[in-house]
Amino acid sequence: MGDGTARAPGAASGRTPIVRLDGAGRAFGAVRALHPLDFAVRPGECVALVGHNGAGKSTLVNLVNAVFAPSEGRVVYPGPEGGDGAEGSTGARRVEARRRAGIRAVHQELSLAPNLTVLENLRIAQRDLTGRGWRKRAADRMRGALDAIFPGHGIATRAPVGDLTMAERQMVEIAMGFAEGAEPARLVILDEPTSSLDASIAAQLVAHVRAFCAAGGSVIFISHMMAEVFAIADRIAVMKDGRITEDRPARAFTQDSLVAAMGHVATEVAATARVAPGGPDILGPGHDLSARAGEIVGLAGLAGHGQAAALSRLYLSLASDWGRGHAPRAVFVAGDRARDGIFPLWSIRRNVSAARLGGLVRRGMIDRGAESALARDWQARIGIRTGDLSAPILSLSGGNQQKVLFARALATGAPIVVMDDPMRGVDVGTKAQVYEIIRAEAEAGRTFVWYSTETDEIRLCDRVFVYRNGRIGAELAGDAITEEAIVANSFEMAATA
Repeated sequence: MGDGTARAPGAASGRTPIVRLDGAGRAFGAVRALHPLDFAVRPGECVALVGHNGAGKSTLVNLVNAVFAPSEGRVVYPGPEGGDGAEGSTGARRVEARRRAGIRAVHQELSLAPNLTVLENLRIAQRDLTGRGWRKRAADRMRGALDAIFPGHGIATRAPVGDLTMAERQMVEIAMGFAEGAEPARLVILDEPTSSLDASIAAQLVAHVRAFCAAGGSVIFISHMMAEVFAIADRIAVMKDGRITEDRPARAFTQDSLVAAMGHVATEVAATARVAPGGPDILGPGHDLSARAGEIVGLAGLAGHGQAAALSRLYLSLASDWGRGHAPRAVFVAGDRARDGIFPLWSIRRNVSAARLGGLVRRGMIDRGAESALARDWQARIGIRTGDLSAPILSLSGGNQQKVLFARALATGAPIVVMDDPMRGVDVGTKAQVYEIIRAEAEAGRTFVWYSTETDEIRLCDRVFVYRNGRIGAELAGDAITEEAIVANSFEMAATA
């Protein structure tokens, strides 16, 4: 255990499931989130859960992770390490059975406390870190896990989490899931774990998961990135409308058949940019990048190399006069929705309309009918899965919350849309719809400045600025926007620094 990562028991431990759901289902009042189903994960398996947003994936893993009790059926953690978490058990018993079974979760919505350091966050998760010398033990565990999963990470264990980039926070949370502890990790749930990671860091995680499962550990992997699913999973369970509709070896699927099984018929979007429009730069002086009316401008490069800072400077310079009664020149779509996007105490409808309230006022009061019509229109256009727009925003899955942020931005008249990796956790069918909307809005004269960690999204842009070491290292346009060119320009300066 010298590297600080938990060692999974080998294949000799047998094929008894680590967790088993026997007819387990979950309802929230009249809403059926998960129909009764059977599901099990055995040692050495990497099981991918795929499906559109709201298909029931998060509910299923919350049953596995003892966050919820099943409304019917039972969740069992077989073997001497686990116990019985059947219906009727107290919440404390379920959580203790899950802990002894070695089940850990890395959630899509990062759960780190930003005011605490990295090692202090680990202490929250691992209660054995007490007494004299706990900080050193926590630092050793975190450093060992980070080094094993993400070589060259550069993350200080005593750094406050609030000072880390989004990608670094995601790396820390992943490392906590695999870190050495009093109870070794036997099953790690990874919910959209690469949504903020660039391709090179994501590849490091994929390699570690393969090694962990080869040593007898297990992983439940949730992702909308089909290439990662096929690279990492040996079994794929397809979820639709709260049911598992298919559960087969990964080799039994192709990408097209998997998308079809999910129930989305994604429109093909050409991954080639059109000829960039001409005209003057509309961003104004003081920026290291430029954009023209009707252009889609991409920001690429390794995560943490200045893209987020450039977006922040740009957006604040364009939208800082909103309080003076001026219509904003720019609107922002956040990637970190929990911190920068949603209003957690508000309804779905109010979250959609928040940036348009000034235009919905009639005789000094908000026109509720107009507000509801606006929300219904964007619900239909972007596919927000809910039967009640007056429900709290937190009742939606993470991907559907992200759709709300996108709808809010596009519902405004702002001519410039600044997007910070806005497709995190959004399913493949909705991505295709949003790409079409973006292109249509650009052809109507709207400008998009778009940072993404996904190469396929960057290739949809008209021009791309590749960042490295905090500044622009290359500008690509048209047919020159290729994965090879982006990678080459991302690493050129980093290699000599």
